[in-house]
Amino acid sequence: MVAMHAFLALAAGFCATVAVIAVIAVLVRRLTPDWAAPASKPAPGYIAVNLCGSFLAAAAGGCVTSWAAKANPLQHVEVLAIILLGFAALSALQSRGKLPIWYQLLLVAITPFGVLAGGVAQLRAAGIL
Repeated sequence: MVAMHAFLALAAGFCATVAVIAVIAVLVRRLTPDWAAPASKPAPGYIAVNLCGSFLAAAAGGCVTSWAAKANPLQHVEVLAIILLGFAALSALQSRGKLPIWYQLLLVAITPFGVLAGGVAQLRAAGIL
């Protein structure tokens, strides 16, 4: 039962991250359609919104995971950070050559920090840390 609860806490955090990213992607496409158009070089505004949005989405996932985890919530947040780091690295490999390398590396690095920031913020708000 503990393993199932841990899995559900991680799944909830992952789903929260994906949901926030989806909302941000839809908003960017509707509010600034020229940013969504394929171009050789992404707009600076797109880069800024995507980096901030990715950090906030990861923080939301970390917050949900730490809230849902009963035992060792910080450990669950760390596991989610590793999982999202892996997905971010795979995404960077897939878009290799299409986006600037500094942007891809920053996006990979910012994701686990966002998860940890969200998880720690929730644990502090709950009085655990």
